[in-house]
Amino acid sequence: MTEQPASSMPDRVLKGIGRALEGALFNSRWLMAPFYFGLAVSLAVLFLKFARMLWEFILHAPGAKSTDTILDVLSLIDLTLVGNLILIVVFSGYENFVSRIDATGQPNWPVWITKIDFAGLKQKLLASIVAISAIHVLEAFLNIDAAFDATRMTWLVAVHLVFVISALLLALSDRLATERNSE
Repeated sequence: MTEQPASSMPDRVLKGIGRALEGALFNSRWLMAPFYFGLAVSLAVLFLKFARMLWEFILHAPGAKSTDTILDVLSLIDLTLVGNLILIVVFSGYENFVSRIDATGQPNWPVWITKIDFAGLKQKLLASIVAISAIHVLEAFLNIDAAFDATRMTWLVAVHLVFVISALLLALSDRLATERNSE
């Protein structure tokens, strides 16, 4: 039996500890799975809110003014966009940070479920936020006769412009990064 040099034993122990630590860190990604499940539950709650708003819309639409009808439809669109946003975060976040989703044998699944990367996720999120913000600005504008508040309208437009500029800057930076990486 040959003796191991004294320095190789601590090196092996340190490498083993390093591998164990790396494994624990890598497996910690599964701690995100309950977050995505919670978002799926929030989607169900959002559906209940949507169903209630849709029912109220159907009941009140015949006697409502056209502006009120448009505002109600915009509220339904707003909830739909938030639902889409939740789905994008759940599927792409799970795919990018927890585990791959196996879409084989699932012909009805949307193509984007397993194709969206982190840059695409950021762009889709910001595009949805811009759309939701635009709906809120439009709702305030359509409701301007009932309750005009110049300060509120200014803030809504300013926040919307910040979202629009942020989305444009993100798209530009992603494009520049893609061009730089392809050179």
